Amino acid sequence: MDYLSKFRFFSVYKVVFLYTIFSTSFTNAAAKLLVLNTSQIDNFEQIQNDTNIELFHWEDYTVLAAMLIISCGIGVFYGYFGEKQLTGDDFLLGGSSMGTFPMALSLAASFITAIELLGNPAEMFIAGGQFWMICIAFVLTVPVASQLYLPVFMRLRLTSCYEYLEVRFCKSMRVYASVLYMLQMILYTAVAVYAPALALSDVTGLNTYLAVSVVYIVCIFYASQGGMKAVIMTDTFQSAVLIGSLAAILALGSAQTGGFNYIWDYAQRTERLHFFDMNPDPTVRHSFWSVVVGGTMYWVSMFCANQASVQKYLSVERISQARVALWVSAIGLVSVYSVNFATGALLAAHYAGCDPIESGQINASDRLLPLYVVKQLGVYRGVPGFFVAGIFAASLGTVASALNSLAAIACQDLASGLFGITLPENKGAAIARWVCLACGALSFALVFVVERLGPVLQLALSFNGMTGGVTLGLFSLGMLFPWANAKGAVAGGVCGLLLVVAAGGGAQYASVPLPRLPASTDTCPTTLNMTSNYDHTENHDKAVFWLFKVSYLWYSGLGCVGTLIIGLTVSLITGMTNPADVPIDLISPPVVSFLNSLPNKFKKALRVPTRLGSERRRSSSVRPPSLSDDKDTRRRRRLSELAGGVFYSDAPTLTRGHDNLALGLDSEKPPPQEPKRTSFKFDAPLNPNSPQTSSC
Repeated sequence: MDYLSKFRFFSVYKVVFLYTIFSTSFTNAAAKLLVLNTSQIDNFEQIQNDTNIELFHWEDYTVLAAMLIISCGIGVFYGYFGEKQLTGDDFLLGGSSMGTFPMALSLAASFITAIELLGNPAEMFIAGGQFWMICIAFVLTVPVASQLYLPVFMRLRLTSCYEYLEVRFCKSMRVYASVLYMLQMILYTAVAVYAPALALSDVTGLNTYLAVSVVYIVCIFYASQGGMKAVIMTDTFQSAVLIGSLAAILALGSAQTGGFNYIWDYAQRTERLHFFDMNPDPTVRHSFWSVVVGGTMYWVSMFCANQASVQKYLSVERISQARVALWVSAIGLVSVYSVNFATGALLAAHYAGCDPIESGQINASDRLLPLYVVKQLGVYRGVPGFFVAGIFAASLGTVASALNSLAAIACQDLASGLFGITLPENKGAAIARWVCLACGALSFALVFVVERLGPVLQLALSFNGMTGGVTLGLFSLGMLFPWANAKGAVAGGVCGLLLVVAAGGGAQYASVPLPRLPASTDTCPTTLNMTSNYDHTENHDKAVFWLFKVSYLWYSGLGCVGTLIIGLTVSLITGMTNPADVPIDLISPPVVSFLNSLPNKFKKALRVPTRLGSERRRSSSVRPPSLSDDKDTRRRRRLSELAGGVFYSDAPTLTRGHDNLALGLDSEKPPPQEPKRTSFKFDAPLNPNSPQTSSC
């Protein structure tokens, strides 16, 4: 080992050593600072009979600190000791060399937010188990994602999924979708960290700002240092912490309450196991149709039109790995939600005679689970710390995936796509690190804005589904309807967003109260104040516009369908695109197979060629392979062809649609004879690395 290598090694070792000392000191200091001043919480004395009793002990801080330090250690390993990351794809996609199982757990962890971990048990407690039917939506989402959308992303191998919208439509749509995603994720991550931290502080005494700061510091550190590899491997570890904490709470709590049979019987007696409310009214908050159908639309948008998801698909080599990961992540989501709702049934049985909300012990439903853990399971030293570690793990997984995806959007869509800045390959990883750090700092700063949002907080959460539905509509317009044009995409994207924002904003203005099951305070101690902040009033005002009363679960479907209808209508009016002019990899394979199976008279009416995809054509945004191609381009070309794509291929046998095995067509049979067509000549782009697209 030369002197330079030794110097670098000991420098990194010194950084790690100092960081460990700092983390230990910070943890010890946090043990003293995390206890919130009881005067800051109005109902704190009601939660804690003796204010001198510590809510957290050294065992709890040890468990929490261990989870945070291990998470940082993974970032240190992949940032300084793992395979060196040089290019943007190395940092943002993990070099497309990640394993199937870690990627699957990371995919699921990015969708399990701390808000849901606290909200799902409260939903079961207050309104029953109808929302558990969302597990059916998880299962229905997988075949839709893996067959319709995933093949297109795996063939194109675009670091930013929104680049598809430029290649298919125009640059304006790429920038539009990218900006929507950035606004959505920066705001959502701030809410997803602040809301659960506030809930924990109200009942456990943890200082809200210190908790938020710890989450962001740890997350920004390992996400910016280790890139996608650190994000995925840390999510894998945090998934184990999360699942373990939920299982421990359910096991210990059921043993205290009287067993699963007693909990199940009580849930049945109180009508909390009503799963099939078949009311077709879209204004019903949770019915079978809104949860299953509307929920499927929401989760399809999260799995198929979300940069964080697509980025993780591209972190593996083969499409078969991504498909397996989709099923594994769906099973993981079903498991977590099932344990969550079982925990909600446990809470309902435990608080059967003394509802904490009605009695004024807490002022919001998301405080229920933390209250139970601290008050009932606090006798088991380390369990409250394990629970808080699980909540922190969910927040870390959400924020880390968001930061990595935001870095990809900023580098690819804004720097390269919008401003035309060419990032050097050998500095791609370094630039992405700084961008990731900047995005994290911006999201952290927004926390102090989120706390002042007040009633707009729920709108911020709903905005996640609103923008996801519109983006799904744009991708569906391009992949499923080859006749759609750029003008239709612009009109559909704008009108679809206006529609869902009007629905969500109107719902906030109307303030329709949430339904809840009957509650009792008969066995509550007389020392409680018995002042409830929960609104029991029912809004029977018929003057409220029906769109404002539509269930939030329909927002994604509303945005998607609205975008499709407006987009196709405008495309029809302004002149539809000839399907033969759309590069074959931009269309979903089942759509190509369906169009090729139509009778000739229908093909003629739809302007579909006799054999769609049989012409030799490539997207004008891609040049032929060359020895001068950089590392990322060569890797993408190989993986695209591995997925059956022709986007990066120059060989005639691969650019002909009838030879594309991924389309399910017979490669042994020659293509059918067609009338001689006018040949199309694609001029080489002036800048071979920049896509040529139409203007909107």
